[in-house]
Amino acid sequence: MSGRSSACLSLFSLIFVIGSLFTFVSKNLLFGGWTADTLQISPLRWVLATAVSVIVTSYGHSRKSLSTSGALLALLVGFCLTLAHISFLVSLLVFFLSSSKATKFKQDIKKKFDSEFKEGGQRNWLQVLCNGGMATELSLLYLLDVGSSDLPVDFRHHYRASWLGMGILGALACCNGDTWASELGAVLSKGEPILITTWKKVPRGTNGGISFPGLLVSAVGGMLVGVGYFAGIYIATPSTELAMAPEQWKVILTGALAGLLGSIIDSLLGATLQYSGKDKKTGKIVEAAREGVVKISGRMILDNHSVNLVSSIITALLTPKIAMAVGM
Repeated sequence: MSGRSSACLSLFSLIFVIGSLFTFVSKNLLFGGWTADTLQISPLRWVLATAVSVIVTSYGHSRKSLSTSGALLALLVGFCLTLAHISFLVSLLVFFLSSSKATKFKQDIKKKFDSEFKEGGQRNWLQVLCNGGMATELSLLYLLDVGSSDLPVDFRHHYRASWLGMGILGALACCNGDTWASELGAVLSKGEPILITTWKKVPRGTNGGISFPGLLVSAVGGMLVGVGYFAGIYIATPSTELAMAPEQWKVILTGALAGLLGSIIDSLLGATLQYSGKDKKTGKIVEAAREGVVKISGRMILDNHSVNLVSSIITALLTPKIAMAVGM
């Protein structure tokens, strides 16, 4: 699959799936009007959203974790999330820093079996879009419906704020959990992974391949995002709100479950809708069917970016249900 067709496919997925979601979630806003409790955004929050976004993206660009195009788009993502809720900012920082470290872990091993391997794991605009698009979408809906307000997770008193907040947690936990599973699970596992749809062993790097270490670290990756969300609540949420809210530590459990769930969804999509084949000459796993490539699994419907996007959307929709199930 060429770079241009990959970008077009990912953009089409983004426009169709997120556009449909926006229509579904925001219909109450369209028919009910502006309902935000906090219409005014303080000057301090504007400054904070701008300053933090510039500092973090500049750092990522200088460390070659972000390309120039990726840094520019990440600037917008960070600005929107920080403006809405401090917990969104801290969760995003945890995702960015921990996933960047995971990507750079044992790169010498990864390059042996991954044909798409890039030194340093630098993210371009398309990768930022597919990993942060859903969270940005929900943060904008949060600003429209709730305002710039650092509320705790409390479905009884703040249902829509909690639903949108847990959706953002789910999207980020999914992306971090999947990154940890693919970047760490592939090198920590001693044996070959098994394909999630057939339970047969497949070569390392096969889309849809899972292992116990991979599933474990995906939960840890999601849990770290939950820890970030939890920390943001206690940094910025008024004590009067916390006094009436359920125990907020359950956000950490929700993040762990969302990370694990997102990794499983990503693997299912990868095993069925994403092509995996082994190049006879190099022995590496490739995502395009061509002469000299032996098919392992999947079809050429989605690429890796599209799979990340769709799995983050599905996980974001399911995470509020998980949060309610654990008693938030």
